[in-house]
Amino acid sequence: MAKASTSKSPDGSRRSAQNGGRPSEHLSREQRVEILRWMLLTRKLEERLVNLYRQNQVVGGLYRSLGQEAETIGAVYALEKEDVIAPLIRNMGAVLVKGYRARDVAMQYMARANGPSRGKDLNIHFGEVPEPGVVSPISMLGELIPVMTGVALAFKLRKQSNVALAFIGDGGSSTGPFYEGMNLAAVWKLPLIVIVENNGYAYSTPMHKQMAVRRIADKAPGLGIFGDTVDGNDALAVYDAVRAARERAIQGEGPSLIEVITYRRKGHAEHDAQKYVPPGEIESWEKKDPVERYERALIEAGYATKESVDALAREVTAHLEEEFDAALASPMPEPEIALEDVYANPARAEDVLLPYRRRS
Repeated sequence: MAKASTSKSPDGSRRSAQNGGRPSEHLSREQRVEILRWMLLTRKLEERLVNLYRQNQVVGGLYRSLGQEAETIGAVYALEKEDVIAPLIRNMGAVLVKGYRARDVAMQYMARANGPSRGKDLNIHFGEVPEPGVVSPISMLGELIPVMTGVALAFKLRKQSNVALAFIGDGGSSTGPFYEGMNLAAVWKLPLIVIVENNGYAYSTPMHKQMAVRRIADKAPGLGIFGDTVDGNDALAVYDAVRAARERAIQGEGPSLIEVITYRRKGHAEHDAQKYVPPGEIESWEKKDPVERYERALIEAGYATKESVDALAREVTAHLEEEFDAALASPMPEPEIALEDVYANPARAEDVLLPYRRRS
């Protein structure tokens, strides 16, 4: 049984929850509602970022997860505090569950001085280990799978009952580093979980033009590991799949490849007009919206009411108002810090930075 975890809740308080060790049918009412809160926070945070993007306050691109919130939240909610994740740029909810604040994400997108990377990188290209246990996503998709294999190896060598979890897209699962990392993890039976987001497109290339398999999970037998395909728009289905994968991993049974079937209802980024999408496809997936689906499930099961769900949405909106006020008040970074935190050797860093400091 996994031990209890403690991390920040969406309102900034601390939560203590038994996550990875219990199946979803044994989650408390508070935990089930908390999952909805994380999903609402993710969606509403992105909606606010869209407004800032249109006001030219977002530096660079904006990458939405509209329609994919359930698989991200469900996966990370099944983990424990000491587990380490490697998100993609669309897994904003993952870094929130792991302890980053909404204002951190907002400041990062606006390249503000108080953001996680101090204005030196964009979107959710940030992270820190061991706390809060996030390996920063990078643009070379697939490259983090070998890195997370290394994290999993470290857990095994230290005899820690923890796992490394990485997200990858359908296109990224066709890269060389993906296979190299997964193969090594399979041979050494490392505690690695890989979530493959099958949202139908690698940027604009449909899946049937990328690979011959009908399901990405079909790649697992060739690696000699466990593979499964789950409904990515069902938060609890993803939660249970990851919880089970975590239990197998810490028992020494090796990695798991979990394919989540989902759909991003926005393009690769906010500037993508999605002209490659067939007519009616987005509308058909709107009817499978994971947030609305989860709200209905909570109400039908008696864990919430329409009134309590509406109140929760208002609470999240009010919380985001405070977070964005704080983010907008953060200054832009000073130019002279541009080379700080770049060189690993402190002495060399000081030599390089000295001329710039003299100018200032």
